[in-house]
Amino acid sequence: MTESTISNPVMRYLQEHPRWQAVGNKLKQLRTDIREARELPHIEIYLMADRAEARNHPFYANLVKEHYRDATRRHPKFPLIRHIEWGVALCQLPATFDEYFMMVEGAARRNFKKAKRLGYEFRPFDFDDHLEEIQTIHRSTKVRQGPVSEALMADLKPVGNPQPQDRTHGYPAFGAFNSDGVLRAYATCHIAGEMCMLEDIYGDARYQSDGYVPMLYLSIGEHLLKEYPEVKYFAYGTYYGASETLRRFKRKFRFMPHRVTWKLNSPETSANLAKG
Repeated sequence: MTESTISNPVMRYLQEHPRWQAVGNKLKQLRTDIREARELPHIEIYLMADRAEARNHPFYANLVKEHYRDATRRHPKFPLIRHIEWGVALCQLPATFDEYFMMVEGAARRNFKKAKRLGYEFRPFDFDDHLEEIQTIHRSTKVRQGPVSEALMADLKPVGNPQPQDRTHGYPAFGAFNSDGVLRAYATCHIAGEMCMLEDIYGDARYQSDGYVPMLYLSIGEHLLKEYPEVKYFAYGTYYGASETLRRFKRKFRFMPHRVTWKLNSPETSANLAKG
């Protein structure tokens, strides 16, 4: 620390009052984020609602339209931009799983291999068939990026989502099962055209060192490449506004900030609508 810094009355006040120092750090981070946001890669994501209406259960057409309305409404804090536009955390999937596997950080790859050695198995599952195990996972800790809500600790009821009729839209659940077939971690995803948005991911805190979470992320990516040919982007919420710990976690799995323009319908339909 330089003598000039110490003599500055504003800096001296911040050093003596940690609360205001924290505010100053947040403002500094905000300025940095704004500068970075100007250089974000800008992509278009087609949600293909027209295909859901033509081929799938109405539940999925309604779900994708709800996502589109939420993503394109005005941001509650920054009304000049859309709600989910700047800083969407995306991993652009490569052509093969081997390429995807090598994209993530080495620690994630090592934990993936560790979980495999311990006998963990990845597979899609029916959420309503595993409610008791899911409740055990939810109740395994009272802190997850902050205190766990009462709603998460409450008894679960069946969700009753209809089976999708094709692979363009869906809301699957994916699980990491131990060698005894017990669900230790799970994730739910919203698949809509070119997007797979990770909605929830929870693991049993007592077994976190087994490496099941990295295995789950990487296995979802592999499953998308094999089973969902339309999906180009694996998404995990937004980057800006997240804590530095969560940002670091997202970067580990290549969920990097992008600017996204959401397109409700397929490329062909969107092009026709643009022509009028």
